[in-house]
Parts: sequence; C-alpha cells; structure tokens
Amino acid sequence: MKNINYDHIKTTVAQPLPNLDSYWPYHVIQDIFEGSWSQTSINKHINLAEWQTYLEDLPRDIYVDTRWKRMSWLYLDQAGEINTLDDCPMAQGGSYNDADTMADKLRYYPALETSFLQRDDVQSFIKAWADLWDINPKEPILMQINGIKGNQAIDPLQGQGIHQDGSQFLSILVLSRENVTGGENTLYEDKAGQRQITHATLAPGEIMHIRDNEVFHNISSVQPLDNDTPFERFIIIINCRFNDAFQNKILRQHFPDVVLNQG
Repeated sequence: MKNINYDHIKTTVAQPLPNLDSYWPYHVIQDIFEGSWSQTSINKHINLAEWQTYLEDLPRDIYVDTRWKRMSWLYLDQAGEINTLDDCPMAQGGSYNDADTMADKLRYYPALETSFLQRDDVQSFIKAWADLWDINPKEPILMQINGIKGNQAIDPLQGQGIHQDGSQFLSILVLSRENVTGGENTLYEDKAGQRQITHATLAPGEIMHIRDNEVFHNISSVQPLDNDTPFERFIIIINCRFNDAFQNKILRQHFPDVVLNQG
C-alpha cells in the first residue's frame, strides 16, 4: 500500500461554502430532479481567461493519442475545506469503458497544479459542485482537465462511444473551443443510442450536469473549421460517488479512510 498523503489546499482567504441557490440557477436543480441532467453557464463565477492559461502546460496523455490531461482526486473534510488524495490512479473497468487503451487499466496522470486548485474561483466551483450533489465529507471527487488539439479530425473518446463513466454524478465544463466544428454532446436513455434525450454544443464557460448512473453520454468527432489553423477543445470533467467496482477497489487500496459508494 502506498503512503497516504492528505494535503489541504488552502486559499489566500478562507472561503465559505457557496450558497447553492446563488451559484446554480434554480432550473439546474429542477432539471436534474425531473430529467437527470441540466445545462448552464458559470461564466459569472469564474475567470475563464485565467483558467485557460492552465491549458498551456498540460502534459500529453500517454494512454490516449492526441489528448492532453491532468487529474487529481479531491475530497472535502468535515470543515468543508478541499483536500487532495495523491498518487491514486484512474481505473475504469471494462463494463464502463470500451476503449482498449483505457479499460481495466491503472492510468496515472500528473496532478492538477496547486496554483490552480488554490484559486478562489476554483475552490468555490468545487464546493458548489459538491453542494449540488450533496457530497459527503471524505467522498473522493475526481477532477480532470483534458482535451484535444491538432489539425485533423479526432474522436475525443478514442472509440469509447456511448457510455457512462461509472459514477453517479458527472459534470462537463468546456474551457476552450477554438477553430472547432463538431464536439457535440448527446445524452441518451440507453447505451444503444435509440432513445436520445438532448443534443447540445457547449460553449466555453458552459457546463452540463449528468446523473451518470441514469443517463448515457457521447461526444461527436472534432475537426478544424480552417484546415490551415490548429484547433483545440479542452474541458473539465468532475465526478463522484463511483459505481465502478474496479475504481472503488483501487481507491480503497490507496486511501482506506475515504467514504465510498456501497450501492
């Protein structure tokens, strides 16, 4: 077992838990209750231009071609402060990930930069997100910054197709979308894609919330509008309360004290 390292991520000023009603519009809570998903913008709560500067140093994903990625495991303590869980890999079982490069493998990525996690608007976002889903203290939250860039058409999912991520709560926040056509998010009631729920193209600063155990999602291929200019699309993915037994096993091995979903 690896050494346990619980690091408290402090902001320059103590940040109280954001008020749910002031961060998320009322329709978000209503949408999720009625249909298991919602879409909104958080541009007024974050400095998107400054968040985008953290895309410049993203390392290449060694498991997926043409993708760049950082990720960290986080949790809220009893005081509502954000802590990191270091060294635990991402681990998706084959029942949740069909891609050969990712399924049933331990995937290690560089952590999110501490200066990013220390930002007041990042702290507020994580706390408001946890409040939205009623996340308990010491429940592991996986937060990723990832994306694609290049000069030709790319499948962001590398063949994964319509899927669930193996958690109960999932949100996708677009950080940048430059010289891009495609990259459209579609939600379905079924993995076969016979019963479509919605189809949307998220702009930078827009976020889609999904009950991942009730809704399937997909994203279309991405290609440049202008073939002579590089394109990019980067996102934040944040999810919690994992149903994936493989991921929960790895989390328990690394961090015996975390609160895991037993359902």
